Amino acid sequence: MSAGTIVVLALVLLAVFFLIKAVVTVPQGANYTVARFGKYTKTLKPGLAIITPFIESIDNKVSMKERVLDVPSQEVITSDNAMVTADGVVFFQVLDAALSSYEVNDLEYAILNLTMTNTRTVMGSMSLDELLSKRDDINKKLLVVVDEATRPWGVKVTRIEIKDINPPQDLVQAMGRQMKAERDKRASILEAEGERQSAILSAEGEKQAAVLQAEGRREAAFKDAEAREREAAAEAEATRLVSVAIATGDVQAINYFVADKYVAALKDVASAPNSKLILMPLEASSVIGALGGISEIARDAFGAKGGESDDGSSNRGSVPRTSQRG
Repeated sequence: MSAGTIVVLALVLLAVFFLIKAVVTVPQGANYTVARFGKYTKTLKPGLAIITPFIESIDNKVSMKERVLDVPSQEVITSDNAMVTADGVVFFQVLDAALSSYEVNDLEYAILNLTMTNTRTVMGSMSLDELLSKRDDINKKLLVVVDEATRPWGVKVTRIEIKDINPPQDLVQAMGRQMKAERDKRASILEAEGERQSAILSAEGEKQAAVLQAEGRREAAFKDAEAREREAAAEAEATRLVSVAIATGDVQAINYFVADKYVAALKDVASAPNSKLILMPLEASSVIGALGGISEIARDAFGAKGGESDDGSSNRGSVPRTSQRG
């Protein structure tokens, strides 16, 4: 092989080598920083790029995808001097490959320590009850602080989540006793309130019943008074009619009046509940005579005329006599 051929072959190999070194393929989701003699010059985006071999070089390969970091568990003292342990996760994304490469030495380590420090600061300014009940507020405060601190590094912190907050075991037991006491207290209050409502409703019911009973008694009293008034009026009218009959000489009216009172008195005596034996100090002829007077009144009412007796005297108008007891 001649010397010329060797030189040509060497030049071809050198050209191929330069071509390989000059052509750079950047994958999707990544950016490459280019340094010329050690100084940053430009950033290569995804796709095919050309650099100057031996003069420019790929300095850093930066992933532009969103990444996640686990925040290890750490102890935190709250504002009310309670010791708790907390851990979490951080989601971040590089927006500027050059800043993330040259403004901070170890990006992930820096973000991790920054998050842990601010976690102690934020959670230490809150009480234990606030830590357990306001976890969203903790996440928001941490996100604002850490995102602001990492902005010069070309990083966007998208989310910070506190995963677990674990108080000491004795504190957990004390909280359990406190919760049980609060529940017992609420149960007692609800029970007392129920009894109070029941008593109020019972009293209202009794009041309504008493009012209704009083109204019933009043209505009954009005009815009784009205009945007595009518009875008295009827009695007065009957007495007036008897008086008129006596004044006009109508003996039958007198017989009816006496017989009615006579029968009513016998009825009251016979219906007395404490009567075991009824003594009748009267003769049967007296009752028969009274009933005879009533029958004469009935005959006169229907137009029947009484006959004459054997001795020529009339029985009409005679008052029944009672026999004398021997």
